[in-house]
Amino acid sequence: VIEFILSKLFGSRIIYDFDDAIWIPNTTAENKIASWFKAVWKVKYICQWAYKISAGNNYLLDYARKYNSNSFLIPTCIDAVNAHNRLKQHQNSEVVIGWTGSHSTLTYLDEILPVIERLSREYSFIFMVIANKDPRLQLSNYRFKPWKEETEVEDLLSFDIGVMPLSPDPWSEGKCGFKLIQYLALGIPAVASPVGVNKDIIKEGNNGFLATTPDEWYIHLSKLLTDLELRKTMGHRGRQLVVENYSVQAYRNRFLQLFS
Repeated sequence: VIEFILSKLFGSRIIYDFDDAIWIPNTTAENKIASWFKAVWKVKYICQWAYKISAGNNYLLDYARKYNSNSFLIPTCIDAVNAHNRLKQHQNSEVVIGWTGSHSTLTYLDEILPVIERLSREYSFIFMVIANKDPRLQLSNYRFKPWKEETEVEDLLSFDIGVMPLSPDPWSEGKCGFKLIQYLALGIPAVASPVGVNKDIIKEGNNGFLATTPDEWYIHLSKLLTDLELRKTMGHRGRQLVVENYSVQAYRNRFLQLFS
């Protein structure tokens, strides 16, 4: 109702932006209460009422265009000049494999925890989680850092390798790869599930690896754990990809065109 009233009051000035598959019910133990307040049925109507729509990936764009032809792709971007403007200095020290995210997405880690445990029996490394809630993982090499906006970039730079596991489902298809973009922007190579936009961000063997099975996760993480030069090379390539394709600076003009 509120969105409809606003669309009538402001008419062509309403631009609708979304970077998740918000029309799909996604209830977990972590967000069960919040899900009661989400009226997923109204997303298509908001798309119809909007003057323009900005969608964060092609999966979201395809949905938006069902209801509004004036829809545009603007991927999730980071500020590569004023925020994510530092490059990881990879060194011969204990390697840190890291993940960052909100407490509602911690369940994605379940896919790779057996692999992390297997690797910890063969290699010396730290597995670090940066989040707003400590999952208290039962791993001997586990470390936790509470997420803080003011130290986010500095904390991420403690990673040598970033991971982004996802489940192959419609909700995950709508994700825009923000973790990956953050990792790569800072020169941190990544291993990710080949789901949704992850397949576009990760160039296999260039700036990271895609992994589906436990063995693939194990093989790719082993390579990065044991090869300092590979981490450096992939990190530099990842930074270049983000600056050219996923930065505020690269998409500034296209974003401003939304207001024309």
